[in-house]
Amino acid sequence: MSKSKDAINEVLEDKFMTSSKFSMEVEKIVKTSNGQLNYIEAILTFCDENEIEFESVPKLLSKTLKEKLKYDAQRLCFMKKSSRAKLPI
Repeated sequence: MSKSKDAINEVLEDKFMTSSKFSMEVEKIVKTSNGQLNYIEAILTFCDENEIEFESVPKLLSKTLKEKLKYDAQRLCFMKKSSRAKLPI
């Protein structure tokens, strides 16, 4: 009975995108690009290649991947840098 559950879980894992699988694939794209792609571009590339709608991406983001996206967005000036260490002037 346990083997059949494992087999079912494996089939479901292959057919459906999970947060961990999505994160691993995005990380793989970033690493194989040798610094040519940032995390934002890697996510867009992965979604385009696998016909995943961009609207479904927030559900697939892990906490670690969200932090890396935030860092890239701040570095590229897509969003303001947030630091709680600064005193208001």
